[in-house]
Amino acid sequence: MGLKALLSRPLAAYTVHRYRQWQRQPAATQARLLRQLARAAAGTAFGRAHDLGGVRTPADLAARVPVRDYEGLRPWFEQVKAGQPDVLWPGRPLYLAKTSGTTSGAKYIPITRASIGNHIGGARDALLHYVAATGRARFLDGKLIFLSGSPELERVGGIPTGRLSGIVNHHVPSYLRGNQLPSYATNCIEDWEAKLDAIVRETLGQPLSLISGIPPWVQMYFDRLMARTGRPVGELFPEFDLFVSGGVAMAPYLGRLRESIGRPVASIELFPASEGFLAFQDQPGNPGLLLRLASGIFFEFVPAERFFEPRPPRLTIGEVELGRQYAVVLTSNAGLWAYSLGDTVRFVDLHPHRVVVTGRLTHFLSAFGEHVIGEEVEAALREAGRQYPEAEVTEFTVAPLVSADPREPSRHQWLVEFAQPPRDAPAFAATLDAALRQRNAYYDDLRQGHILAPLQLTALPLGAFQRYMKSIGKLGGQNKVPRLGNDRAVAEGLLQA
Repeated sequence: MGLKALLSRPLAAYTVHRYRQWQRQPAATQARLLRQLARAAAGTAFGRAHDLGGVRTPADLAARVPVRDYEGLRPWFEQVKAGQPDVLWPGRPLYLAKTSGTTSGAKYIPITRASIGNHIGGARDALLHYVAATGRARFLDGKLIFLSGSPELERVGGIPTGRLSGIVNHHVPSYLRGNQLPSYATNCIEDWEAKLDAIVRETLGQPLSLISGIPPWVQMYFDRLMARTGRPVGELFPEFDLFVSGGVAMAPYLGRLRESIGRPVASIELFPASEGFLAFQDQPGNPGLLLRLASGIFFEFVPAERFFEPRPPRLTIGEVELGRQYAVVLTSNAGLWAYSLGDTVRFVDLHPHRVVVTGRLTHFLSAFGEHVIGEEVEAALREAGRQYPEAEVTEFTVAPLVSADPREPSRHQWLVEFAQPPRDAPAFAATLDAALRQRNAYYDDLRQGHILAPLQLTALPLGAFQRYMKSIGKLGGQNKVPRLGNDRAVAEGLLQA
């Protein structure tokens, strides 16, 4: 065992001990953090406008600061972008994390001197929890690959700006720099396909022990490796011991990733965002992600079904319940105040608090009143895959298909790219439909009443999703295909790809 692996074990034990200290009093930990955040930002422009100096309790925050998304806070973010100090947080941010996804263009999320540790510490603590839980640390002695955005940064308002993964790349600890792949020059390649080819060239023959990235883009890397060598990934990299994923739920991709690897490999799932590193899988085999309640983020949770009410309830960590869908709202030392993240979660443990990510507030399908969420379609697809194990799904999305004939009911259209199609596509579609009916009572009611017809399964040719993402300039990096939509924009783009 190498020195890095050896030293990681006492550090892992200390990290887990430190987490358990605040896990004993999660509500008190969060309440104390809120007071610290409000006190720190009381003198900022936002703090004066919202009387943050008077915030002592979550109720005080709710009375003074409404829940807003990026657009609601845009006037404040624009001042930050212009280089003005003391707007949302004291001073100016260290960085701006540029991320796409809003209807009105790119978002610029501040990363402050106080909040940078949240991003760096999240991945570190996830790995150390894995070491503590398993005793396995040899991966730290091998080569580590992080499939990320370019680390090259531009300046906006005098502030270094770029993709979050590129920013974090500048803060990889020095003791891991010698292990890190790909090279800086390769990481700076903007064209994703050219970058993948360069990564393949650099990594073949290297003792890779850890591979990290967003699952669909990791799968692209695996596909390139296998196309070049004709061998499974696990054979190419005998030391490959740990797969770390984040950005999207890993479950829909797991079957194909495992087949590409060709042997069992441990995995850790993360919940990172440009707004903060929220949670990570702390127990192998437990799908719940441990919320980081002492890392600079005060959490509020709004029941998802009530989110769009004028004044929805805002629950603290001490008020949440198991099994309910909540929209996540953040107040943090990055200068985010009652910020709607857009993600929905469901609590699977309360001691300590663990969640699974269930979808996006804006990525749901309710064109006919069914309000289907991402967790439900992913679970339905898993059930169909269980019954038809030969089917290998590369990617998918679901859209409404409104009938032009009033005598014919409308339906959902599932656009699925198969690496290996099911042996009986109509039966696979029927299984999908039945599985979704079991998971969503509204959809079942619409099907029973013949308001909706059985779903339509549309198999797409291999590469359709990659061609579509490339056509809209979002191939690779941290870009993700929406699972669900209330319009047909993504569906039509895919059909034309």
